[in-house]
Amino acid sequence: MTAASDTSVARIQTIQVDNPATGAIIGTVANMTAEQVAHLVDRARAAQPLWEAIGFAERAKLVRALRKWFVAERERIVDIVVAENGKTREDALLAELFYLADSMGFWAKNASNYLRDVSPRTHSPLVLGKKVVVRHRPLGVVGVIAPWNYPLTLSIGDALPALMAGNSVVIKPSEIAPLAVEFVIHGALKVGFPEDVLLVATGAGETGAALVDNADMIQFTGSTRTGRRIAAKCGERLIPCSVELGGKDPMIVLADANVERAANVAVEWSMRNAGQICMAIERVYVEEPVYDEFVAKVIDKVTALRQGVPADYGSVDVGAITFPPQLDIIEAHVSDAVSKGAQIVVGGRRLPGPGRFFEPTVLVDVDHTMDCMTEETFGPLLPIMKVHNDEEAIRLANDSPYGLGSSIFTRDIGKGKRLARRLAAGNTWINDAIMSYLAQEAPFAGARESGLGGRHGKQGIRKYCDTHTILTTRFALTREPTMFPNSAKRSQFFERLMVLMFGRN
Repeated sequence: MTAASDTSVARIQTIQVDNPATGAIIGTVANMTAEQVAHLVDRARAAQPLWEAIGFAERAKLVRALRKWFVAERERIVDIVVAENGKTREDALLAELFYLADSMGFWAKNASNYLRDVSPRTHSPLVLGKKVVVRHRPLGVVGVIAPWNYPLTLSIGDALPALMAGNSVVIKPSEIAPLAVEFVIHGALKVGFPEDVLLVATGAGETGAALVDNADMIQFTGSTRTGRRIAAKCGERLIPCSVELGGKDPMIVLADANVERAANVAVEWSMRNAGQICMAIERVYVEEPVYDEFVAKVIDKVTALRQGVPADYGSVDVGAITFPPQLDIIEAHVSDAVSKGAQIVVGGRRLPGPGRFFEPTVLVDVDHTMDCMTEETFGPLLPIMKVHNDEEAIRLANDSPYGLGSSIFTRDIGKGKRLARRLAAGNTWINDAIMSYLAQEAPFAGARESGLGGRHGKQGIRKYCDTHTILTTRFALTREPTMFPNSAKRSQFFERLMVLMFGRN
């Protein structure tokens, strides 16, 4: 992958995309300028009113047509995702294609219900006889700035509810992994989406900044540092934004847990996609009585993982590191931990090229002086810490600026629920991890520095809308008692009425 050149010398016109598992160049995309992005947004804004006007039913037909095309083209799409991400075919199939195919149907079915006009019953006697209707109208042009780790799920997946709400969408994919997004947007045009309703703006940081400067709303997934800048810029422009940011998700294993299941889930969701998941399990706290058993099981399972260049289904378990600088972060976290007393019990090394691989790694004897327990690693690294009891586990789990996901493993479901309510996180899974993301009826959002806004459910589509309240008066007096001119007698009447209505407990 060729990074952007120093803009003080010359702005590069194109960006090369490489395969992280082999180093081979697999494609080239334009590095769009701010002027080109502004032009894209203008086109999207011009196309939006007609898109809104065709209504939910027609938009749903097109989304379902896209799903049919998407499933028919599944092998080609998997090939592209695997090539530009270096992830396994299973990662691409399950977390990208399966999720998106389901999501297309979900939003096609539920958007009109989530955004239907609502007539709340009013409580005020001054509004009796008047009808209030609350509607949701699209914001206009939604800019989706997507990361590289799930290039389709976190781009097309965010565009779907925005489109179903009647917005046009401009997606800025990561310059690391833009090819699958381009391909799916081509598919949308092929099945009949109107021109300019769904567009792609390829490029590096300047491209994304230009989208923030021009769109009517921004949906961003990425680092907390970048998310802060985007949120600040949106604040200056007084436009809404939704940002899902970093995570350092804790997992708690209590003494009465099903240790075998806990170990399976820990390995699955720390090593899946080579740990490059914002809601990956990044730290584990295990009560003393089952600590040795849990560690032994994790060691056996991680040691058995197969890593290498992804080929056919079933060929490998762990793929490559997509973003080149991420290798340095993973290596630094391991080195820092070892220098402070941690032990490597599995893995621990960057593998020689040309591909970008870091061994699935397990650390023990860790504590919160180490970066691996406090900073987001975003790699195949699982640090495990022994704790005395659940109180210590909860305290340490909450000792983080992040708050995306969290897990508790226990056979005592009542206890698990009570502890879950004490975790500072947007999502908590009892005897599981991550799976609520598939329950698209429920909101998925972060707490603390893990973001603002959320995906899924009503809020996952209403965030792409303004509310519009309409009050209608059909039958009324020509002159109401509260109208001019003011009268001492009438004012005294309303004062007594207020005391009568509200002055008692």
